[in-house]
Amino acid sequence: MSAFNVAKFGGTSVADFTAMSRCAAIVKNNPYTKLVVSSACSGVTNLLVELANGVADPNERSSIIEKIRGIHVAVIDQLQQPSEVTEAIDEIIVSITQAAESASLQPNLKLTDHLVSCGELMSTHLLTQVFVEHGVESLRFDIRDVLKTNSLFGSAEPDLEQTREQAQKLLSPLCEQSVVITQGFIGSDSEGSTTTLGRGGSDYSAALIAEAINAAGLEIWTDVPGIYTTDPRIAPAAKPIPEISFSEASEAANFGAKILHPSTLLPALRHHIPVFVGSSKAPEQGGTWIRDRVASAPLFRALTLRGNQTMVTLKSINMYQAYGFLAEVFQILAKHKVSVDLITTSEVSVSLTLDQTNTAGGAPQLPIAAQAELEQLCSVKVEQNLSLVALIGNNMGQARGTAKQIFSTLEEYNLRMICYGASNHNLCFLMAESDARLAVQQLHQELFE
Repeated sequence: MSAFNVAKFGGTSVADFTAMSRCAAIVKNNPYTKLVVSSACSGVTNLLVELANGVADPNERSSIIEKIRGIHVAVIDQLQQPSEVTEAIDEIIVSITQAAESASLQPNLKLTDHLVSCGELMSTHLLTQVFVEHGVESLRFDIRDVLKTNSLFGSAEPDLEQTREQAQKLLSPLCEQSVVITQGFIGSDSEGSTTTLGRGGSDYSAALIAEAINAAGLEIWTDVPGIYTTDPRIAPAAKPIPEISFSEASEAANFGAKILHPSTLLPALRHHIPVFVGSSKAPEQGGTWIRDRVASAPLFRALTLRGNQTMVTLKSINMYQAYGFLAEVFQILAKHKVSVDLITTSEVSVSLTLDQTNTAGGAPQLPIAAQAELEQLCSVKVEQNLSLVALIGNNMGQARGTAKQIFSTLEEYNLRMICYGASNHNLCFLMAESDARLAVQQLHQELFE
């Protein structure tokens, strides 16, 4: 295992010159941090996604591109030696302008990945120069030379073996010499085309790189000091969690804790790499350590909320005491690359929720072709404007009275789906988006306050 750490800085941590300067101070204070993975500057990815979706009006396109340029120029204006960075940013802006024009005529996922990757490519030019000017010996590295993926644009899957080979050959030697600053979220396929790991994939790519170079630790720097019992913006009495297990943190991330990308912990878990989550705005406040083993395993650890849920209900009398119905359903879903999240069944129906896996964001959609094929088999009902609330803890299925305590708190709400028992670490339920925040507040007050 390498003696150095990987530090990932999120969009708010590299939002402007002041934020980038804080990142430089964090790295300067820890000589073991040798590899820095950066997101795009805050707000930039959303603007690039807007362009990628196709903006027909040339004036509107120009306005969005000027906003993107303005975010980066604001940092350049505070640099002591801006010339090289200015040239690099100008080149990328030209590329964005050309790609946005193509997207206005015919958007596609490959073009989307090319466009949205520009955010990380620009932020790392700026961040490297800020580090240098703060006395941190640094160099910029294009992660597309290392992080190799398949060609599933929008939600590419990494090639672990090839990524490891490239990282050992290209990255590790550089980290011995200076701090290396590279991009999160992006990679490249066998043809050299830019790919992305899906929305929020910067955390995941940082963990993949940490795994590939056998790092001693992974730091995730964001805008909050660690993982809380729930989102403090929803429940102001939420408390920070000093230490949490990989299993609990994985469930929390998967079910909506925005502080971590759901896939982040898999590479760290495979190689037993401890993960630290802290605030780049207030590093002195500490944060949360995620480890294999922790000192305590409370019944209730955290509450999470995930919006933009889509539920599909399939109903057919042919399900009753029949063989193979579900197999046929999942064969159709697999054929159309539809990823299923939660599932509940009865004698004649099955309800399931769809995973959000791609870069575009928004509620996941059941493809028209998949729905048409399913309708030959059964009736299909698609519902949106739903949210998923998940309670994360330990051995909740074995503790007497747990269900009563939870569901009596929720008796005023219409729960559309309940998943309980498949995991020792979570209980989750689907409800109307309009009710979800209040439900989380009431549950947090009952279980944590």
